[in-house]
Amino acid sequence: MYNHENQYRCTIVRGKSQGEMDDLLPLYAKIIDSICPCASEDFKTAFDNAIRPFLKANEKDKKDPSQKTLDNHRTEIAGTLFGMYYTADDGKVYISNRTLKFLADGDTPAFFKDICYKMQFPNGCQNWNYLKKRIENKINIRQFPFLLKVMLLAKGNNINLTTREIGYYILNSLDVLQGIANPLEVYDAIISDRINFIERDIIVPGKDHSYNWQHINEQLNLLEFANLVILDKGYIYPNPNEMKTIDFFAAEYNQKPLFDVYSYDLSTVKSRKQFFSDWKEYFSALSGKEKLFDTTVEALGVTIKVSGDENGQTPAFEIGDEGERYVYEYEKKRVTAFNFRLARKVIHLGKTRGLGYDIQSVVAEAGNNAEFVKYIEVKATKRVTAPDLAKSDWIDTLNITRNEWIASQQWGKFYSIYRVYFIRNAVVIFVLTDIAQKCHDNIITAVPMTYRIDFSNNAVDRKIIELVGGVIDV
Repeated sequence: MYNHENQYRCTIVRGKSQGEMDDLLPLYAKIIDSICPCASEDFKTAFDNAIRPFLKANEKDKKDPSQKTLDNHRTEIAGTLFGMYYTADDGKVYISNRTLKFLADGDTPAFFKDICYKMQFPNGCQNWNYLKKRIENKINIRQFPFLLKVMLLAKGNNINLTTREIGYYILNSLDVLQGIANPLEVYDAIISDRINFIERDIIVPGKDHSYNWQHINEQLNLLEFANLVILDKGYIYPNPNEMKTIDFFAAEYNQKPLFDVYSYDLSTVKSRKQFFSDWKEYFSALSGKEKLFDTTVEALGVTIKVSGDENGQTPAFEIGDEGERYVYEYEKKRVTAFNFRLARKVIHLGKTRGLGYDIQSVVAEAGNNAEFVKYIEVKATKRVTAPDLAKSDWIDTLNITRNEWIASQQWGKFYSIYRVYFIRNAVVIFVLTDIAQKCHDNIITAVPMTYRIDFSNNAVDRKIIELVGGVIDV
């Protein structure tokens, strides 16, 4: 029988604030992508050297960050908590598939959904002393599916739970963490205490409130990064725009952890080393549910309605082109407000490959250039918070193609990249104009990331023809 008085502090690796994480994730991804694969002994130096200037810029005294701070970003957050890279048996450090997906789609909530789906207790995110205690106390839970299941029970009865209730009755409950409680028992205990006007708190003798609740807040932050919950004034709500994903999580509340810690013999240093290596490789890999975890703009509370052209025809956008749809509509409204007859010159060309831009519009500003054509390439990303340009260490990264780079050189100040940030209940657009000139002036940095290889017959070492009956070397 569930006894909520059995309390147990089960910690996770500490992250950063929500705004910091939304900014740091693309920075981590950029650095890891630029240096991996590499030898493990070189990874530390390369990562630290790459992130040091950005951390230094955010320090009030502009001093170099301490080695402890650098280690925290590299190993604790990017490596252990986010699983952005792993060290293989060959001794090299490789970028994880989770990071590669993020670099491709810029979907921050999806990145964190994948983490939340694979998060469990016990795990290999902390050192052996912590892991040993978890095993001794028979901890065995996927806490986020369980938590979301309880929240759905409350939602079904029009009850809004508090973060204090989630912390005390679930995330700090030994019975829950051992996997011997069920969601209905937990929900009933919460309601019973409410009826009797009893408020529970996590109290550790000799420790202050921040210590007692730190591990709770860190886990709730992960769920909010994932866009699955909304935290507001001490209450926690399931995000109504993410119910499909929440239902999927909650349906697995009674499944044991996906990585079976208890199948390992951890009696020797060698076996423990193998365990931690296996965990890091497992946790950095995608869960296989990434298509389900993709975040729509509607899930962030943004609705895009695209108007038709002068003939009433609505442009055909491909799946995932929310950024192009939004900018197309934005430009139509902007140009129409300037001069309605120019609105017909706003054209979506995203399906026309090789142009180097997605939307053709017009300047539509007072002056002699009002009817000049402008060319817009759209690069969209999704996150929970808005980027803060006032932060001295703020940076963002995006990839452009060779055709887009050529177009930026060709059209100069009439070519712009619209960096679209879909955030919760809003859209933020940063306009970058005259990219080539900014690169020349060292305002932005452009790094060639791909190589074209041309080869002829004298470069071919082997030819393989696959037939129905097998493989024949020729």
